[in-house]
Amino acid sequence: MSGQLLDLMGEAAKRPLYLVDAPTLTERDRRSAIATWQGRMVNEWVSARIFKDLQLQAADAGLSSAWRDKLARFEADEYRHGTQCAAAVVALGGEARQTLPDLPPVPTHGDTCALEGLMRNVLSVSCLSETVAVALINSERLESGPRELERTLRLILADEVGHARFGWRLLDELAPKLGPVRKKRLSAWLRLAFGHLEAHELRELPAGPAPSQQAAEVGVCDGNEARSLFYETVSTVIVPGLERRGLAAQAAWQSRVAA
Repeated sequence: MSGQLLDLMGEAAKRPLYLVDAPTLTERDRRSAIATWQGRMVNEWVSARIFKDLQLQAADAGLSSAWRDKLARFEADEYRHGTQCAAAVVALGGEARQTLPDLPPVPTHGDTCALEGLMRNVLSVSCLSETVAVALINSERLESGPRELERTLRLILADEVGHARFGWRLLDELAPKLGPVRKKRLSAWLRLAFGHLEAHELRELPAGPAPSQQAAEVGVCDGNEARSLFYETVSTVIVPGLERRGLAAQAAWQSRVAA
């Protein structure tokens, strides 16, 4: 996938957005908004590939078809989100074309069994990354001005909520079966997962001056506020949620390994 050109111009043309109520943007704000939505477009496309790999790992771990079918729907969701973001790019006057980044394979965790390896990835993807995404997208939705952009964010948000809940519900089902030894190993592994999450979010949310109100209305986030929301989500949602399910998440977050 890496190095390939992602060209969604044709897909964007099939579902155009008409930002008739968009604010007047300076050229700088417009370029910033286009770059923001192009980044989202790529991130959603990459996420689809991750959910595809998780389907194979879920099968190896012996998960039921009901769980695997959900992962297949999530893959389709992320591809749809990518085209929705592409439509926003075009509506803002940009081109829905970007080079896909280098992306290492989804870890198979050969040092443990298939079920525990899957749970490491589900914790990282659903319970951590997707839970943070829900908080950030909802914040952006509340700032959105144009009705069609707000609707786009609202539709994406609804799917991301489902992606996050998947991990929490799977953990609820499997937690009693994991046993104290596996839970201890998963708790230790969370130190790496939290470190990776923090590095990724800080890279995606660069600190800097707040955008203009007009830029915020078309999706450009305030990096400083977004970073604060990230840390708040970890401390008030993710860590307590994992602790309630028997994982030593507070200690793992406090001793997270820098990625």
